Amino acid sequence: MSLPARAGARPEPERRLLKRARHRITAQVAGAISVVLALAGVLVYCLMVHQQAASAERDLSAAVRRASIAHPPPCLWLYALRPDGTVESSPGAPVGLPVRAAMDQVATGLPPRVEEVRVDGRAYLIRTQRRGDATVQAVLDLRYQAAERQRLLHTLGGVEIGGLLAALLVGQVISRRAIAPLGEALARQRRFSADVSHELRGPLTRLHTRAQLLSRRLRGGTDPILLIDEVDQLVTGTRQLGEVVEDLLRSAEFQQLRRPFGPVDLAVLASGLAVAESARADAKGVTIEVRCEGPGDHVVRGVESALRRVVSALLDNALSHTRVGGHIWVTLSRERDLVRLTVRDDGVGLDPAHTERLFTRFVGAGFGLGLALVREVVEGHHGTITADGRPGAGATFTVRLPADPAVTPPLRAPLEPGRRL
Repeated sequence: MSLPARAGARPEPERRLLKRARHRITAQVAGAISVVLALAGVLVYCLMVHQQAASAERDLSAAVRRASIAHPPPCLWLYALRPDGTVESSPGAPVGLPVRAAMDQVATGLPPRVEEVRVDGRAYLIRTQRRGDATVQAVLDLRYQAAERQRLLHTLGGVEIGGLLAALLVGQVISRRAIAPLGEALARQRRFSADVSHELRGPLTRLHTRAQLLSRRLRGGTDPILLIDEVDQLVTGTRQLGEVVEDLLRSAEFQQLRRPFGPVDLAVLASGLAVAESARADAKGVTIEVRCEGPGDHVVRGVESALRRVVSALLDNALSHTRVGGHIWVTLSRERDLVRLTVRDDGVGLDPAHTERLFTRFVGAGFGLGLALVREVVEGHHGTITADGRPGAGATFTVRLPADPAVTPPLRAPLEPGRRL
């Protein structure tokens, strides 16, 4: 019994879709955070420029009205144009100043002037106004304010880069969380498609095989009265198929099946499914034998339609891997408070090292999917399932479910040991 190389992998189109969605969300989150940081940086820079301008205007205005020419405030120099035309300047005043034209104009009675000039490559902010009988010009060196703005720009640039990296990380986290429901929905869709393909394949194959057999017998002139049992089998098969479809539709709405448990006789299920598979088994030349061993009934508590699918899947798996002329043995027995159902065949067998992987879901409808569904149902009924075998020597699947000793089993025709169907 071969196994696929990879388990649980997503299809390539689905991976590309999720990857594009994650990248898009990451880019959007990172872009939004970066824009917010950039706007905050622009606002801080503009506020600083405005505060520097206001502070410079305030310092110049105070200095030009009250400051001493010989002892000006830091970073400021003063020039005074006396009535006799002489100019007095602060110690260390820049060469090339004052702006004599502005002083002459204000001296004639024009209102105070504020202007920015460049002298020898340096920028200065100058305010000129009258103080008593003199015209005073205050000069502020702007290079210190420019240096402060430059440091602020470097700081904001570093914050923006750091914020962008943090935004990318946050975007990755948010995108993964945002994409998780989409990935889960796609996984549910794949799982549902795989379940549908597997769950419907067995009942449809049985119905198709029995319908073909019935058609051949009718065309061969068989009395319709003799075919009543075959028609009843078709009716039972369609009813069971309807139960499967109903369960699948419920699972399509992502609703857990919460049907109440009731008494289910596994011996009745096994014998009925052996009869249902008899047409396909005869076509392959395979013999199905149902046996009940030991005393006691074989009644468990559970959902009949779900447990029927368990036995059906095990029989289908055995038929699929049994050669022409082979045998399948279905054995039921009682182990204290457990009912044991064993399906054994003499087919191609399996590698004991792969028994656990047999019950793992794979991508697509490959080996292992049906057995994975069987395990889900069995564990949902508080039971266990195990597999054993050797390559070329057949395989054995054993299901153990809690017995229901308090319920009287339904009346059924006793199965003789070694009875063949």
